[in-house]
Amino acid sequence: MRVELTDIHKHFGALRANDGISLTLEPGTIHGLLGENGAGKTTLMKCLSGYQAPDGGTIRIDGQPASLTSPSEAMQRGIGMLHQDPLDFPQMRVLDSFLLAFEGGLFPNMRRGRALLRDLGTRFRFDLDPDTEIGRLTIGERQQLEILRLLALGAQVIILDEPTTGISTPQKAKLFDTLRRLAYDEGRTIVFVSHKLEEVQELCQRVTVLRRGKVVGEAEMPYPVQSLVELMFGRSLPPVECPPVEHGPAVLKVEKISVPSYRLTVEGIDLQVHAGEVVGLAGLEGSGQGLFLRACAGLERITAGRILLDGRDLTGAPYRRFLQAGVAYMPASRLEEGLVRGMDLTEHFALAERGGPFFIDWVAAQQGASDHIAHFNIVGQPSTVIEALSGGNQQRVLLALLPGRLRLLLMEHPTRGLDVESARWVWQQLLARREDGTAIVFLSADLDEILEHADRVAVFFGGTM
Repeated sequence: MRVELTDIHKHFGALRANDGISLTLEPGTIHGLLGENGAGKTTLMKCLSGYQAPDGGTIRIDGQPASLTSPSEAMQRGIGMLHQDPLDFPQMRVLDSFLLAFEGGLFPNMRRGRALLRDLGTRFRFDLDPDTEIGRLTIGERQQLEILRLLALGAQVIILDEPTTGISTPQKAKLFDTLRRLAYDEGRTIVFVSHKLEEVQELCQRVTVLRRGKVVGEAEMPYPVQSLVELMFGRSLPPVECPPVEHGPAVLKVEKISVPSYRLTVEGIDLQVHAGEVVGLAGLEGSGQGLFLRACAGLERITAGRILLDGRDLTGAPYRRFLQAGVAYMPASRLEEGLVRGMDLTEHFALAERGGPFFIDWVAAQQGASDHIAHFNIVGQPSTVIEALSGGNQQRVLLALLPGRLRLLLMEHPTRGLDVESARWVWQQLLARREDGTAIVFLSADLDEILEHADRVAVFFGGTM
């Protein structure tokens, strides 16, 4: 299936998310779409997949004009999109989620659906239990389920928006093998939206680069990484400097804690983290590092051991107690746990004010939001709804919401879904806190990120460290 987008425009108020973009997608190819956060990549793909209508321009499928007014209409034309945050319901079973959007209304054919899920899973080596709740799957497994559903619905053009974000290296390898089979063996069109240059080089045959809503370059792969960086940002980017910092006394002391969960139990973990120290948690996804990190913030129940902060025993205390003691936690799922959908930036910053008056002074709140927007270089207005921001700008908002002085900062995937420049900026902010004496513990699926920024690395496997 050949898809042509011509002179696509999409505006959000004064923001020109797509400003006259033209793009051709050929069948049997993997086409990379590169650009910094906020460049317009996701907006363009949402126009193609029917999630939002373009304000101008045309879309042609195999030479015929197409009006894609909804995701279901786009799916009927063979175009489906896998979003960076999978669109599913954590309380549903895998089978029920797989059958969403199929014909059959409230009473789909469960036996036929189970057989189809099993056959597709076997074909692509995706081992998914039909009766498992979605909330118990890893991010990589949820992506696998979304891909199987798109294939079952007949997608010939499959758009993947930052699909490697937060998944393990083996899951990424399996994903790439699947995409190559779909493109080269079955003739489908794959659009790989990313900011990770090495992955685009590894996987894609051709790449289009966007910057500020416009196409600034196209290239056949392989292509020099530094040249792609300059296309994305208009300049080369020096590496982040990590000057050595003298560590202070122990801030966090974990003594032989055990954290139970449905999939595995983290057992017998000992760890000390000192003021000004950065500790990275590594390991395959689901090895227990996430459970451990949440337990250190009072977000998971521990059944044995102790957690001490600056010598004070906070074992069993709720997150509010940890927060009062100078601990902050930044989740990977920005819109599920870190931010509030439907609220604008002013409302977020007003909610974060601690110890303020009972009634909010909205004039002062708007001014405060404007100050934060300027200081953290957030591309948005005080009235901008949080989900309208790019992933990089949402991460900047999360950092802006943190208290001024912290003893301990715990983070899941601090640069998840961020482009090179945004990731650089995030680490500049974190290293500045480190110099002020904040102890930092983070987990990441990107081993290079851990090795570059951590003073020490703790490796998890099967619930042990």
